[in-house]
Amino acid sequence: MEIKIRYVDPVALKKIDKIAKEKKISRQEFLKSQIKTLAVFQEQKDREAELEQLIDRNIKMMERCAVAIETINGFIQDMMGEDEE
Repeated sequence: MEIKIRYVDPVALKKIDKIAKEKKISRQEFLKSQIKTLAVFQEQKDREAELEQLIDRNIKMMERCAVAIETINGFIQDMMGEDEE
């Protein structure tokens, strides 16, 4: 697929050309790799956000489980007639 970008700041273009030259690749190759990196970066950000949500849900569930375990332990102690120490 072809992409055209118009009205690029000449200073920015010189910097892009310099970076491409240092990497010994063409401007096109450099920009193509940057676009690909940008696309992958967004996918990675989305995955990280999903993972953070999953971790938050797991933490909340673990907190509820801890409360339930404490309640059950208290109930068992009451049933056995043991005093809490």
